[in-house]
Amino acid sequence: MRVVLTRPRREAGRWAQALVARGHEVLLLPLIAIAPAPDAASLRRAVDALPGCQAAMFVSGSAVRGFFREPVPWPATTRAWCTGPGTARALQESGVPAANIDVPDGDAVQFESESLWPLVSDQVRAGTRVLLVRGAGADGRPSGRDWLASRLHAAGAQVDVVASYTRQAPAWSEQERATASEAARDGSTWLLSSSEAVAHLRSLLPDVPLSQARAVATHERIAQAARDAGFGVVCLSRPSEDAVTATLESIG
Repeated sequence: MRVVLTRPRREAGRWAQALVARGHEVLLLPLIAIAPAPDAASLRRAVDALPGCQAAMFVSGSAVRGFFREPVPWPATTRAWCTGPGTARALQESGVPAANIDVPDGDAVQFESESLWPLVSDQVRAGTRVLLVRGAGADGRPSGRDWLASRLHAAGAQVDVVASYTRQAPAWSEQERATASEAARDGSTWLLSSSEAVAHLRSLLPDVPLSQARAVATHERIAQAARDAGFGVVCLSRPSEDAVTATLESIG
């Protein structure tokens, strides 16, 4: 099977190795480009204030790598929250002890805040200080779902938000556009892990129909975005590597 990986280039590398090892052909066509934090001074202040936080929540591996662009000694009393194994792996690679990391089990239905909250809610009380480490959109402002922040505020926590990286539309070469156009028509299966990535695809290939393309999406919101974009076949999968691989092979 020909699989199109659309994750940011660094994240896609590990997925590419796993899929190639299972005999799949892989195309790397990132639909999200990662750039440095939009406000380096704000990020530095957040890093310096980390010892005063009871927890820091990282939304992705990119958030971790942006936060640890320079070495950051991890405070022994600060918890590191994340929603998936890839982010947990990035935290450990950045020097955060595994014993300090709270992450849902690998068999969680979704790697999202709703799965994390039951694990960490008993850490939160009035006055608890939590840092949310996110990405920024093209406008330079931290962006993302507010579900966890709402729960934290309701519990009386003090919530600080910082962007450790910027998400941008990729600058595709003409060759990449041509490759993507072919992959939209030849029955390739696109692996989609972001609604924003789907929007970038439509902007990059505005005149290319997707009715012959197949997609595997790792959340219903992403699946709906793919349907709205015109993908002919859209399959929903749990976000783990094994689950995604099994879904890909079930439609092969």
